[in-house]
Amino acid sequence: MTRILLLGAGRSVSSLLHYLLRHAATEGWQLTIADMQPAHLVPVLAAHAAYARAVPFDMQDEAKLDELVREADVVISMLPALLHAPVARACVRHARHLVTASYVSEEIRSLDEEAQKAGITILMECGLDPGLDHMSAMRLLTSIRNRGGQITSFKSYCGGLLAPAAEADNPWKYKFTWNPRNVVLAGQSTAKYLEDGRLRFIPYQQLFARTEALAVPGVGEFEGYANRDSLSYREPYGLLDIPTMLRGTLRRPGYCAAWHALVRLGLTDDAVHLGNPATLTWAELVEAYLPVSAEAHNLPERVAAYLGLTPEGPEMQRLAWLELFSARPVGLPNATPAQLLERLLTEKWALQPTDHDMIVMQHLIGFTLNGEPHLATSSLVVLGEDTVQTAMAKTVGLPVAMAVRRLAQGKLTQRGVVIPTLPELYDPILDELDQEYGIRFVEEVGVGPSPERRG
Repeated sequence: MTRILLLGAGRSVSSLLHYLLRHAATEGWQLTIADMQPAHLVPVLAAHAAYARAVPFDMQDEAKLDELVREADVVISMLPALLHAPVARACVRHARHLVTASYVSEEIRSLDEEAQKAGITILMECGLDPGLDHMSAMRLLTSIRNRGGQITSFKSYCGGLLAPAAEADNPWKYKFTWNPRNVVLAGQSTAKYLEDGRLRFIPYQQLFARTEALAVPGVGEFEGYANRDSLSYREPYGLLDIPTMLRGTLRRPGYCAAWHALVRLGLTDDAVHLGNPATLTWAELVEAYLPVSAEAHNLPERVAAYLGLTPEGPEMQRLAWLELFSARPVGLPNATPAQLLERLLTEKWALQPTDHDMIVMQHLIGFTLNGEPHLATSSLVVLGEDTVQTAMAKTVGLPVAMAVRRLAQGKLTQRGVVIPTLPELYDPILDELDQEYGIRFVEEVGVGPSPERRG
């Protein structure tokens, strides 16, 4: 029997939990799902009582965390990223394996030697992005190298978006499928990448103004903006000498220009509390960010003039759709602009019962073969089934669950802090996603130049 502990059971873990329950009996697993409010799990676990239980758990209760980890063999943390470190320390203390979908923090990276000594695996970055991006990129890079190709350029983009049918009445063509706060604060540090052998920086103030156009077969046009640090994966990908290296996020065309307007207005700032009343209107808030003017223009016209935009243009239409120029109250007292914007967007960008989300990922890898330039394109498109079995939940949760299965079976032998760049992980996980769930990358290779440079 293998004892598996799942910490955190919000809506985003639906596919992960379904996979664990599906295989628990045949794999000999005993599941414990720990959540602050486990009541919603009762109907889900009703038919699995012989090998699954839900328990209440508050992350502030260190003694309970210690007890739960001690009683497990493999721990899955689907808690917020900032809470992974105490879980990882408990896993090291009790020599228990840990799997998460989050980035490796410096605090967890520092546990590598202790984890190796304890004989455990701390597997991080095993969800979608990070996760499937690593796995699919490594498989394609390995395939190119095995054919004798020399990698010259690597670009990779991913986005959690709306399925085309759900975009109709939303000019942003976007709704929340993951943590709203992460979306609002996206990119709030300088982006770093390589282009043609030169180091490039994009400060936050310009990030959404410097995008790249991409096309994905079957779902149309997108634009991508650079992630914070594209250079940290040169070593794990074996691309230390590559001249072009960029990882980024996908949005539909027009999103970034409108978000750039929000940045320029100051509405994504999370550093300063405004001391505002909850009754402050959005029009009053936006007005407060504009220079004093004696001209009698209305607020949208003044905003357009301040930002150098056409009053009837698409960026202004998107801002107006958010009700930024209305008498709508902001609803939170003494908040940061980012907190107010998050509150507004959580309502405006909420998935409706009839909505379906979509995951899009694309790798663009330039290489030379027999002296000729080639471009390999690998694209993934996944559509959600409903607002619970979302594409985001599937592409984050299933890789985590499949990695846990291999870890429990003893098929992952590397110890310490690792990410899924190993063929013993990415080959079987990508194959299972393809064969069992229809989640597959479509690859095309043609003779031609490397991806065009950014705008």
